[in-house]
Amino acid sequence: MSQVTDESLRKHRVVSRDEWNRERAEFLKKEKAFSRQREQLAEERRALPWVKVEKQYQFDTAEGRQTLAELFAGQPQLVVYHFMFKPEAESACMHCSFWGDHYSSPPVHLNHRDTTFVAISRAPLTKIEAFRKRMGWTFRWVSSGNTDFNYDYQASFTPAQLQSGTVFYNYANVTAGPADREGISVFIKNEAGEVFHTYSAYARGIDMVNATYQILDLTPKGRNEAPGANMAWLKYHDKY
Repeated sequence: MSQVTDESLRKHRVVSRDEWNRERAEFLKKEKAFSRQREQLAEERRALPWVKVEKQYQFDTAEGRQTLAELFAGQPQLVVYHFMFKPEAESACMHCSFWGDHYSSPPVHLNHRDTTFVAISRAPLTKIEAFRKRMGWTFRWVSSGNTDFNYDYQASFTPAQLQSGTVFYNYANVTAGPADREGISVFIKNEAGEVFHTYSAYARGIDMVNATYQILDLTPKGRNEAPGANMAWLKYHDKY
């Protein structure tokens, strides 16, 4: 997708209101078809098989050590955002922070639909809490630094994996990059307390939970990012 220039905006086609309404109505047919396809895709997503979580992960939280089952906080469903924040860093990933800017408000609504939301990073809890305070976020964020959780769910890679030059990410073997990557995972817990992994998405698969991008997609300029330089414009929200 090419970057939109002022010149391309000046030369954009302008028509009468009647013609605009006709073309808009025709395009609406495609939007409706896409909405139906998206709903069908959501149904197929829910129909995917589950995997039982056998490991007893222990996370560092503001309330003390908690298992994955305890992170559900009384709800049957848990959504995890894999937030890139490696232990040695002082600040979390700027790109993940862009996503994080959208996560403080949804949890109250999610809680009323049987769902808990939590962000998980490998950084120690002290660093997580300090950064969360700086950014003014209120969503729950815990540390997986003492567990294999990030590695098991393709959100982080061991030194040996990185050294090999190839890692398994987004369901394929790809060239090794950073030690941590972005992603979102979903879990469900049954009445017996058993936890199951139901879904994970990575890379462009997490676009669906970034409201800023969804809004920009409605505008004439769109995301207006140069090819190969996605998010080059981005800053932490307190640095603009």
